[in-house]
Amino acid sequence: MKNHHANFLYLCLAGIFISSLVSCNLIFQKFFEVDIWIPFIGMYTFQQSVGLLPYPVTFLVTDIISELYGQKKANQVVTAGLIASIFMVGVITISDKIPSAPFGVGSETFSQVFGLSSAAVFASMMAYLFAQYIDVRIFHFWKKLTKGKHLWLRNNASTMFSQLVDTFVVLALLCYFSIIDWSMFSQLLLNGFLFKVFFAAIDTPIVYGILFLARKKFNLKFGEELG
Repeated sequence: MKNHHANFLYLCLAGIFISSLVSCNLIFQKFFEVDIWIPFIGMYTFQQSVGLLPYPVTFLVTDIISELYGQKKANQVVTAGLIASIFMVGVITISDKIPSAPFGVGSETFSQVFGLSSAAVFASMMAYLFAQYIDVRIFHFWKKLTKGKHLWLRNNASTMFSQLVDTFVVLALLCYFSIIDWSMFSQLLLNGFLFKVFFAAIDTPIVYGILFLARKKFNLKFGEELG
């Protein structure tokens, strides 16, 4: 029964991870702008893709999986996410090429909403691979170094660094392929990284809460994994 519940939790976490990742690639073409007040700086105009909103959830999930199930299971979810994204791109590409019927949504509207630039997809995939595997590796590096203590440190250290790598790689590639102008690189890099650092700090108590409930549910000792 314990293994059944543990497997179900793993599937739920993997499902949240994959749905967050796929949704990022579906909505990234829309950008938003909001004015926020920052202490000692004043009003600041924050501009970023809406694809940024669900993406930090993927790092939250891999940290939870890493803590409960270990590095191997976390890497498996990352690989599954890549396969799911490639499958999604294939389905959308085929759907976009099929001629539309006289009724329903036309091909032009469909392409505007779901049309994926091959360069943008490549940039997203490369950034994803670098950042997620780095996140898992750094998380377990700090876990071994601190002998399982200081969860807040490995959660924030792994997420912040890997998020910086992700933001830098995807923006550099998008600018290289002329999808985004280089003049926007610095601002988008700063905005994206600040948002992800903010999310990393916010998700720390969430990680602690979920792990507390999971350890209580499965009667896990300190540092013990479900395997």
